[in-house]
Amino acid sequence: MSIFNDENSVALHGSTTDLTTGSAAGRILKFSIPIFFGQLLQMLYNLADAWVIGKFADNNAFAAVSTMGIVTFLIIGFCMGLSVGGSVVISRYFGAGDKKNVSSAIHTNYLMAAIFSVAATAVGLLLTPHLLRWIGTPAQVMPYALTYLTIYFGGVSTVIFFNVSMSVMRALGDSLHPLCYLAVSSALNIFLDLLFVAHPAFRWGVAGAAAATVISQGVSALLCILRQCLIRDYTGLDIRRIRFLPHMMREVVGLGLPSGIQNAVLTVGNLVVQKNINAFGAHAMSGFGAYVKIESVVFLPILSMSMSIPTFVSQNLGAAKYERAKKGASFSIVFGLITAEAVGIFTYFFAEPLLRIFTTDPSAIKFGLIHSHIVPPFYFLLAFAHCAAGVMRGCGKAVIPMVNMLAFWCVGRIIYVTVAVSLHPVFQSISWAYPLAWGLSDIVFLYCLLKTDWVHNFQNVK
Repeated sequence: MSIFNDENSVALHGSTTDLTTGSAAGRILKFSIPIFFGQLLQMLYNLADAWVIGKFADNNAFAAVSTMGIVTFLIIGFCMGLSVGGSVVISRYFGAGDKKNVSSAIHTNYLMAAIFSVAATAVGLLLTPHLLRWIGTPAQVMPYALTYLTIYFGGVSTVIFFNVSMSVMRALGDSLHPLCYLAVSSALNIFLDLLFVAHPAFRWGVAGAAAATVISQGVSALLCILRQCLIRDYTGLDIRRIRFLPHMMREVVGLGLPSGIQNAVLTVGNLVVQKNINAFGAHAMSGFGAYVKIESVVFLPILSMSMSIPTFVSQNLGAAKYERAKKGASFSIVFGLITAEAVGIFTYFFAEPLLRIFTTDPSAIKFGLIHSHIVPPFYFLLAFAHCAAGVMRGCGKAVIPMVNMLAFWCVGRIIYVTVAVSLHPVFQSISWAYPLAWGLSDIVFLYCLLKTDWVHNFQNVK
């Protein structure tokens, strides 16, 4: 039942896609294409922040905006990891045809979003100054970074509700509507960036970029929630039905907590790496930040494929279609490996013009080129890790990617960077931390996929 009970209100039916029938490869590609374009749009407004700041502010402001994503992800990543668990639960019950539990899982996801919105706002505002000091943010960058993060975390609930809403839709096989709402968010964010940062009447700098992000995500979050409330069937949202259901919350948190912990702790590891980058100065921060923007775009096809895997796997295992789940997982991994190496080669050879899109500072470009000529050739290692982790999460084994990635992407990377930079204090020492960590974690993922019965050990819905 919807909250809109007036006879003149608009009633919708949920847009869902059953991924348990038809060609496995075809279904995955069809489902992942809107995710790709959605992620591309999401990247566009992140890139808009960096581009507008880079063109209409100074290098210190650009350094702050281009590198603060790692700080925001410490909090947001934990919340988004929990939403992964929620989406797997929804997909599993949807594949099993259990309408009652699908509805319960959807409402539990929104309750969880409300709880963690409050927590993320408080923790983010309290930790921001301490985190910035801990990672050694240069004095000239500190005011800009503090301003950006204060505004961002003040409105972080908009980001959480927006992402949880999209996660719910995708769990039901609907990747088209999230694309539409991301288009609204991206267009609005770019417009507000140009208005708040570039227009002479405002010139708010990093404050304008942060405000644009919060406002645009807030508008799209409201649109997502409104649509869910208008849906009349079991996939809809009725605010009055949001309540604490212990068994469902245990399922959602039980599957999502490993991913949330993984995201948060990995971010701590990345903060240690960022601290070492910061030690090379503001130009190193800008160059590395520009590279990260490039990677976030060129790696989107692989990331989109890995995001579609949990939904496909969990729906098919929920429907007891085990061989289909294996076939889809294999296709996704092969697709990811081939595509990743193609974009890696492209990034390697076109690194300099790509970096110049975000910064024209010669010193910053020099640092960006160092990283760009070491990491991209190993993108296939990163692709395998992401796709294998997606398979594990889809079959309800989120602890495996959590332990694996924490061991190598966090602890191993911290140890390596700390030792390598002290022995050989050049920027290249930091860059090599990435392919080394990816390769070691891939060995564990490969063993889990080939030597364990991840399919039949799945706990099916009764």
